[in-house]
Amino acid sequence: RTGGNVTEFENGLYTVYTRPTNPPGKPPLWRVRAAKIIHDQQEKVVYFERASLEFFGTPIAYVPFLSMPDPTVKRKSGFLMPSGVVNDKLGIGVSIPYYWALDPHYDLTTTVTPLTKQGALVDGTFRHQMMNGAYSISAAGLFQARPSEFAGSSGDRRWRGAINTLGRFRISENWKFGWDLTYKSDRAFLRDYSFASFNDDDETSEIYLDGSTTRNGLSIKGYAFSIYQEDYTNAALDAPGFSPVGQSLQDKQPIVFPVVDYDYVFNDPIADGELSFTANFTSLSRVETDAFAVNGVNRFRGVDGTFSRLTLESEWRRTFIDPIGQSFTPFAYVRGDMFFLASADKRVSELTDEAFVGRAMPAAGLEYRYPFIAAFEGGNQILEPVAQVIVRPDEQRIGELPNEDAQSIVFDSSTLFDYDKFSGFDRAEGGTRLNLGLNYKLQLYEGYYVSALFGQSFHLAGDNSYETADILGATLDSGLATDHSDYVSSLYLDTKHGVRIGAQARLDDDDFTLRRLQAQATAAYGPLATSLSYAFLGAQPDIGIDDPREEVLGSASLRFNNNWRVFGSLRYDIENSDVVQDGVGAGYDDEGFSLSVSYSEDRSRNDGEEVDRTLYFRIGLRTIGNTQVSSGTLN
Repeated sequence: RTGGNVTEFENGLYTVYTRPTNPPGKPPLWRVRAAKIIHDQQEKVVYFERASLEFFGTPIAYVPFLSMPDPTVKRKSGFLMPSGVVNDKLGIGVSIPYYWALDPHYDLTTTVTPLTKQGALVDGTFRHQMMNGAYSISAAGLFQARPSEFAGSSGDRRWRGAINTLGRFRISENWKFGWDLTYKSDRAFLRDYSFASFNDDDETSEIYLDGSTTRNGLSIKGYAFSIYQEDYTNAALDAPGFSPVGQSLQDKQPIVFPVVDYDYVFNDPIADGELSFTANFTSLSRVETDAFAVNGVNRFRGVDGTFSRLTLESEWRRTFIDPIGQSFTPFAYVRGDMFFLASADKRVSELTDEAFVGRAMPAAGLEYRYPFIAAFEGGNQILEPVAQVIVRPDEQRIGELPNEDAQSIVFDSSTLFDYDKFSGFDRAEGGTRLNLGLNYKLQLYEGYYVSALFGQSFHLAGDNSYETADILGATLDSGLATDHSDYVSSLYLDTKHGVRIGAQARLDDDDFTLRRLQAQATAAYGPLATSLSYAFLGAQPDIGIDDPREEVLGSASLRFNNNWRVFGSLRYDIENSDVVQDGVGAGYDDEGFSLSVSYSEDRSRNDGEEVDRTLYFRIGLRTIGNTQVSSGTLN
């Protein structure tokens, strides 16, 4: 040691293994041996001269000179660990990142990836941490040497690239602001160049402002959608007079701005009950009508034009419990909507030609519950019948107004007792309806828990909102289009042994034929963890889905000796007898070293005609760095 600053080790060894886990005399899994190791405390750098990386005492790589920050340094400019890429369309490449520690509060990482087939991909990420938040700007791009490798896709072009900016700021205790915006030169760039440092496979760009307290909240958001899916052809669903169903897909995506949501719950009781207020304003624009045809009837997922809607709703409710435990909850709400339609596609004759349309929906109802509780030596159980009746006038202007946010109609046990079962504001459920259900819960003191629900919904009077098709027609296959709805049920089981099972089902009201089923089971026992999911969705001929869909997804991982683990997954299309996705891998982890290798296949693109195969290898040396090599083929 010289000058109280520099320490030199002759024939030195560097390792991170500190626990006495190895037999005496046996070398650690890895270490760095160098003819000389120099630690400069003032520079805070450790230098290695004529260094070699050893595994189990055997040298596998030699480096004439190596340096790295000492353990007291949190950030320092320099090269990071490189990683490799092998791809049938890109060739062979090596990503070489360099980290620029520009300031304690901001930094820059630049990466160059030379590829044997396509040239050099350059990308960089600038990050800035501020007092009340942080933001980043990332960009990547290249001039492809052989764009014909992507013939038939949007990637068949010379210049390709993308830019992303992400920000999250806390303006005050109750307010936050942020954005996540991405622009791509083409739909497939971030998929084809998935090793780009900022790739997250997110198709949605958004900007938002949120504020909330214990009793009110305001949210202002804007959205844009940049899809990955390529255009395709499906003449069977083409709608006469409109663009083919699988063409101009990007132009059929809307730009949504703004979406304003406001919720307020009054602090003091009103008529001894809770009064709340909800408001929503949504405006969107689209440049291409998204139309398809089913049995000669045109359906529309979206219409060319600008559409805005303002919704105001107020709700009151109060709960009474009588001496024998019966619960009565009267409620009432009134809702008003104002639609503004500008430059609507005149070819969509189903839409009204009025520029302004008003709509109102008052409602009153009562919910009844009577829980029967039985305790026994090992636990307790609850049997609870539930009845809910809602009286309303008929829904107005069905099929004459746009439907953008109420297209997803999922009728199951979680929506059985919703006052309005539509998923958004563009539709407003009308008519008088009775919802009936039976809840059951069992809890054993040993740790077992069971919860189940079975119920049905009845349309009693007026027009059934789900029986009359709007411009999309999704309600006709919802299970609610008849006076007696389909049956819905759910089951949840939790054991003390790490096994959990959950399921939701919808059954035909005439013959109990299965219409929809989602089930998942997870189990963890010692070193083994497994998950199994099953999904069945019956045919929906009114929106062009003539065949049922049925899939099973399973995954498992097994750990050996606290270090080794193996894992795998399988997604299988039962209806078409096809393996959609599969993968298998193995990994090793200890206090100073990590290793994993995995292989996966994906047939979900282009109806299974192409198989996307990926081999991924990752290795990590604690305090030195991580590196990985990915290999992808598509055939």
